[in-house]
Amino acid sequence: MSEVREFSPSHPIRVFVLDDHEVVRRGVQDLLDAEPDIEVVGDTDTAAHTLARGPALRPDVAVLDVRIPDGDGITVCRELRSLMPGLACLMLTSFDDDDALLDAIMAGAAGYVLKEIKGADLVAAVRTVASGQSMLDPATTTRLMRSLRGEEGEAEGEGEGGTASGREALSRLSPRERDILVLIGEGLTNREIGGRLFLSEKTVKNHISRLLAKLGVERRIQAAVLATTEAASHPDDHGGGRP
Repeated sequence: MSEVREFSPSHPIRVFVLDDHEVVRRGVQDLLDAEPDIEVVGDTDTAAHTLARGPALRPDVAVLDVRIPDGDGITVCRELRSLMPGLACLMLTSFDDDDALLDAIMAGAAGYVLKEIKGADLVAAVRTVASGQSMLDPATTTRLMRSLRGEEGEAEGEGEGGTASGREALSRLSPRERDILVLIGEGLTNREIGGRLFLSEKTVKNHISRLLAKLGVERRIQAAVLATTEAASHPDDHGGGRP
């Protein structure tokens, strides 16, 4: 979905960590700092401190707890990305919460993982989102997409991490509609999409109406989940064209 970025021990991934539990923060920091190509540049336990300190430290990745005492990590994700559009946010949570996942996708989060994740998998997730790719749990996103489309219990014929019907629907989109769908999946507004693709806001709205009809969904949130699910499962198929 995004330009691939490369990192190395001489140019490590800069990571910022937000979690209100000190043990979790220290554990994540120790785990990531042990990797030669990753450096934890800061950590905080509140949303306010994160927004105050984070941008100055120029992180490539922010690992954000979804639930914190003075707010929520999803709002922090949205506000940080408005200041640093290139920042990749990896949401870390104790709860398998479909509503939180949906909110995270719309806030532009690049990844969403549970705290029960293995250490090696968390390191891999940080590298994945830092490189510009999505890191969303396939089973959770697929279940959420089924729920939004009223397809609970219709799992037959689906591949892991995406639905056959979803891929078929995506194949009907024009190159421009696919570009717009990718940006919807990144959480951009119609105005922001227009600015990115040099289109008027009205033109973007018309394109979105057509692509929703082709995808068989009624809301852009449903399209965003479909786009993110399919892109996470088939990253090479969603590079998108350029105007």
